[in-house]
Amino acid sequence: MLRGVRVIKVGGGEIEDAAWLDRFAAGVAHARPAVIVHGGGRRISAWQERLGLRVEMRDGIRVTTPEVAELVQMVLCGPIRTALVRALRSKGVDAVGVAGGDGCFTVELQDPERLGRVGRVTGVDRAYLSRLLERGITPVLAPVSVGPDGMAVNVNADDAAAAVANGLDAAELLFVSDVPGVMSGSERLTAVTKSDLDDLIARGVVQDGMVAKLKAALAASRAPTRIGDVTMLTDPSRGTVITAVGAAA
Repeated sequence: MLRGVRVIKVGGGEIEDAAWLDRFAAGVAHARPAVIVHGGGRRISAWQERLGLRVEMRDGIRVTTPEVAELVQMVLCGPIRTALVRALRSKGVDAVGVAGGDGCFTVELQDPERLGRVGRVTGVDRAYLSRLLERGITPVLAPVSVGPDGMAVNVNADDAAAAVANGLDAAELLFVSDVPGVMSGSERLTAVTKSDLDDLIARGVVQDGMVAKLKAALAASRAPTRIGDVTMLTDPSRGTVITAVGAAA
């Protein structure tokens, strides 16, 4: 197994900013070997509204009908992943698009009565991803997968990144966004623990998408984890460290 692998999760909203995407790709060129896991919630919601498909979220998770699951598959494996791969290649990164449904991982439905076709990762194809990495290829992974019935299954990108990091025994998991880390007012927290998280949520310091990222980061406790902006890719002192034990600074 190749050592020093980073798993880098990036959101779909940031990818739509061409200047940001250029900086991200340049950072990845310095952070290899790496697996990129990407989301695309903003673009998916826009297409749902355009097609007259109701956008419904429960506890931050998209309620996913079979039609929405197919749409998620088309959006993530289409324009978003294409933009990422093109940007990475422009910086000399040999990137290739893959998806959970290509066999990168297996899933089970999380709560079909309440959430529809939303899945959790039950297994990661470590050997397949390792072969790509050992050849110097950077996988760009769309988390959408397929169930045993062959139909599309929506998988949260934060959770998928955590599962991939654990499956590969990654050296580090990086949640890259457009903020410098977990913020308390204008102050960046240098570290956040599991016990800190409950307090931060109760006080409204972290909300919405950041809550999901923090919970996914804690689920990847085997891998050192940071949340922050693109500067984390080249500077180990940047971002907020997420840890299951200890106290926040």
